[in-house]
Amino acid sequence: MTLINLNSLSATLGAPLFSGLNLTLEKGDRLGLVAANGRGKSTLLRCLAGRFEPSAGDITFARGLRVGHVEQDVPADLLGLSLYDAVLSALPPDQVDYESWRVDVALDDLAVPMDHRDKPMSALSGGWQRIGLLARVWVAEPDVMLLDEPTNHLDLSRIGFLQNWLATTARSTPLVIASHDRAFLDAITNRTLFLREVASPSFALPYSHARQALAEIDATAARQFDNDMKAAKQLRQQAAKLKNIGINSGSDLLITKTKQLKDRAEKIENAARPAHAEKSAGDIRLVNAGTHARAMISFENANITTPDGRILFNTGQKWINRGDRVVLLGGNGTGKTQLMGQVALAEAEGAGAIKRAGSLVLGLSDQALGQLDGFPSPMAATAGQFDIGDQRARSLLAGAGMAIDVQTGPISALSGGQKARLAMLVLRLTQPNFYLLDEPTNHLDIEGQEALESELTAHGAACLLVSHDRSFVRNVGNRFWVIEGKKLLEVDSPEPFFEAALAG
Repeated sequence: MTLINLNSLSATLGAPLFSGLNLTLEKGDRLGLVAANGRGKSTLLRCLAGRFEPSAGDITFARGLRVGHVEQDVPADLLGLSLYDAVLSALPPDQVDYESWRVDVALDDLAVPMDHRDKPMSALSGGWQRIGLLARVWVAEPDVMLLDEPTNHLDLSRIGFLQNWLATTARSTPLVIASHDRAFLDAITNRTLFLREVASPSFALPYSHARQALAEIDATAARQFDNDMKAAKQLRQQAAKLKNIGINSGSDLLITKTKQLKDRAEKIENAARPAHAEKSAGDIRLVNAGTHARAMISFENANITTPDGRILFNTGQKWINRGDRVVLLGGNGTGKTQLMGQVALAEAEGAGAIKRAGSLVLGLSDQALGQLDGFPSPMAATAGQFDIGDQRARSLLAGAGMAIDVQTGPISALSGGQKARLAMLVLRLTQPNFYLLDEPTNHLDIEGQEALESELTAHGAACLLVSHDRSFVRNVGNRFWVIEGKKLLEVDSPEPFFEAALAG
């Protein structure tokens, strides 16, 4: 049964986002929506939710279809409401008085703790805000759910809960999911749409398999285009030879054949379509300044404590050496952030239980992108902080996806993806030989995640990182530490931790 049908749908926001999009959503479909930052995923979801008017084309809905849209951010008018009241306000006004019990059912379904329900939405963590937005949609009993970056701000246990909830409680509800979480897409979706400005391909496959199929199609298209261009070039070369012969011999027949060959070449060129070339949202490039020191960071039975002095765990004796990419694993509240903070404050060859090499140059990026704090603009964060000159700074910022008109504007006006790329540029200019990265893939699209993975591995950079992104951890880490009880243990693989965390 067709629930939603898109016919030649196009959308433009300053520049074309997508055009001529044809798509059907059937009962049982769980469609992953994939594109770089700013390429139209949220816009398409808003079109499907009836909140954005497309530039062209039509959307047809099954009669009486209820569409629930879970947005990325909490609307301003909900921030002052309690979580309970925010969900209650999603009910039709005539149902608020006598069907408020449905709010409790929705919150129970999503395992929202009782002490969270009366808290203002503004006082909740980003993860619980997202659960609140999901509850607002679920309480209205939607026939289709549109989820915009549903795993943002969720830790692994909540991602696991969401995966399980979608597979059980919400198993009969079709989905359209815009996400940069590759592992989540693989676990939930059975179809994938790669949103492009022209000719957006779709596959009846989850993300990873669809990505392979797309690569094969793009490679075939590239070969076909090259072959067509070679064929056209050969025809034009033959036409040029015949033209010379025809002129020298005075043969009208050869002149006619020359025109025929040129016409064939022109038809081939007009029909040929170059392979899709993805427009980058901005470069991510890192460096490894290098060092002769073997041990970059050493731990001598360091006690990792809470701000009030309570011991969370002991590190034992451990080292991070050149080329080690150590992933720190642990549940919320186990002390990951505290360990990262103590490493950042460690003194070179100091007397403390955590020491860093004298030649270590630290590159730090925290979840809040604190390396951008205090700078009024991208230019100030680059040219104002590093001795590179305005011209080079502008070139680097443009390469990182920031046009001239935003380079001197406020950093607060940048998108999440632009801020993340600016933070990576600042890291690069710091010229570090050791990276301390706390959730570095937050706000990065898949292209950005893969670029960051490639940079960290290609340069042999030493790093200590925390991430809930399973694909990123698997692709980057070559050592894994897990916080268990009050100890920091080294393990061979992150998979047992992932399995336990996802199971809740």
